[in-house]
Amino acid sequence: MTDITSQTDAALAAIAAAASLEALEAQRLETLGKKGWVSLALKTLGGMSPQERAAAAPAIQSARASIAAALDAKKAALEAAALEEQLARETIDLTLPAPAVPKGSVHPVSQVMDELAEIFADLGFAVATGPEIEDDWHNFTALNMDETHPARAMHDTFYFPDKTADGKDVLLRTHTSPVQIRAMLEQGAPIRIIAPGRVYRSDSDATHTPMFHQVEGLVVDKDIHLGHLKWTLETFFKAFFEREDIVLRLRPSYFPFTEPSVEVDVGYATEGGRRVVGGHGDAPGHAWMELGGSGMVNARVLEFAGLDPKQWQGFAFGLGIDRIAMLKYGMNDLRAFFDGDPRWLMHYGFSPFDQPTLSAGVGARA
Repeated sequence: MTDITSQTDAALAAIAAAASLEALEAQRLETLGKKGWVSLALKTLGGMSPQERAAAAPAIQSARASIAAALDAKKAALEAAALEEQLARETIDLTLPAPAVPKGSVHPVSQVMDELAEIFADLGFAVATGPEIEDDWHNFTALNMDETHPARAMHDTFYFPDKTADGKDVLLRTHTSPVQIRAMLEQGAPIRIIAPGRVYRSDSDATHTPMFHQVEGLVVDKDIHLGHLKWTLETFFKAFFEREDIVLRLRPSYFPFTEPSVEVDVGYATEGGRRVVGGHGDAPGHAWMELGGSGMVNARVLEFAGLDPKQWQGFAFGLGIDRIAMLKYGMNDLRAFFDGDPRWLMHYGFSPFDQPTLSAGVGARA
């Protein structure tokens, strides 16, 4: 018993004097390890008589418990001291200036969507959204394209193998026009909305991608005519491109959901290898560029939306957000929008502080 007591006192003193976790681990192995003296002492209990075991076991177990508690306490103290030293050494100077190169930027498509919302909000338009996974009734039928309508061939559609509970086909929407159907069914008339968002078609080249962005505009009220449509588009383009010399041309066209239908062209000139919007498309050195389709909402579409076409009239237009972003900011390949190249994003991206406002300029950069 005297040896156990003296060995325990010596071990506790050595543990208290340990200056590092390595030294403490050496003490643990010397005492409680497989070959440590406490472990060896415990093994001798099996060869003792019952009387000897009754006298020796409590002393050995007490020594083991004391040493284990001392090891745990010393380890916690050493780890706390090491952490304090690390924290003192690895200080962060919060007064340092921000990095010269910002980390991340606002994508041009997101920026242009904000610009669109700012301009049309000033014209009294609300922003409406709808699901990107649509059924064929909202995407086609309610827009005057039944199952056998040849206009469905104009859309290279991504279909899902499943159907809705009532048997409708499920697809990725090919345009944002279904949003106008949902909005008219929910809100009725009069209504004035834009519906920006992602749309999907199976097409890919320098000016087409399988996923792209559109903004749909819809106005339904009484005594609406094509003059209102042209004024709205001219006002928007003048604000968006921040030029007053915007000239639009409306060409007769065909869309199943509008009647009459017109394509919207804008005059532009080529300067320094890039197209610059402005001026008359028939003037020398100028040409016309198609920007989107539009027209008066077809009477059948109004009926599908639960509105009386004898009482209500409206116009609708659709613009490619990616295309007008390319035109405004001098980009020449639509595929680069979705490549995720940090060099492209650094060059064309916007600062989070570049908030478009009509007072400071929708295209202003901080």
